[in-house]
Formats: sequence, structure tokens, C-alpha cells
Amino acid sequence: MSSDLQWLLLRKNSSYIVKRVPEGPVFSKEPGNLTNIHSWKYSGLANEKTITVKESESGIQIAYRKKGASPHAVRPAVSTLAIRPRSGPRRAAGVTAKLAKRGYRPDLRSAALARVSALLAAKREKKAAPPKKVRGKKAKTA
Repeated sequence: MSSDLQWLLLRKNSSYIVKRVPEGPVFSKEPGNLTNIHSWKYSGLANEKTITVKESESGIQIAYRKKGASPHAVRPAVSTLAIRPRSGPRRAAGVTAKLAKRGYRPDLRSAALARVSALLAAKREKKAAPPKKVRGKKAKTA
């Protein structure tokens, strides 16, 4: 089945569609959707080539379907790249740029980088707030 036909079937009826506001944007919870926006460009089900960003114990995993793998197979051939928890956003930019340079969905480069950067920022430990300085009359008396 072609990806266009799949999108026509999934566009209106899907268990992954999330409609919060009647006149607002339509979101999607489907796997492989980087921005969680319900559109053909970001759909993980309707496109043959998808990039999936997942969080795991060992860090962040970026998975994509291998070239020539059938999207209808029981277990599609998926290749996985891992980003360690301590590595920063530059490592994430390099991994996503490597996928785009090879011609694997270069239009998803910024969305994948944004998702990985958000996951890395969420895992980062917050710095402790510095103690407040005493000002005014309290500083003169102390």
C-alpha cells in the first residue's frame, strides 16, 4: 500500500489522534512522529522512512528504518544510534546531521535535533540557586 493511501486512511480516523481544543491544532501520539503534530510530513505510520527518538536507560536512541527494508514486514529492519547521557547537544547535532547528509529524510533534521536537545535538557541536573545577597538596611546592620 502506498504511503499516500495510508495517509488518506489515517488522516481522519486513528487511535493516535489527540484533539484537545475543538478549533485548535490536532496532535498525534504515534511512534516515529517527532513533533507530535498530526500531518503527513511527520507521520510515523504513513511514511516509509521515519526517524524515532526514544529515551532509554543507556541514553537517547535514534532509530531509523534501513534502506530497502519493507515497511510491511513483521519486524522491519531498524538501525539504532545511541547518544550517551553525558554527551551534549553537539554530539546530538552530529548524529542527526549524519543522517541528513546521507539523504535519509533531511527535512526532519531540525525536528530530530529539537527532540534530542529537549530530552538532553530534561535529563540535565539543575544547578543550585546561589544564596541571596542581603541589601539595604539589613546589609548595613549586618
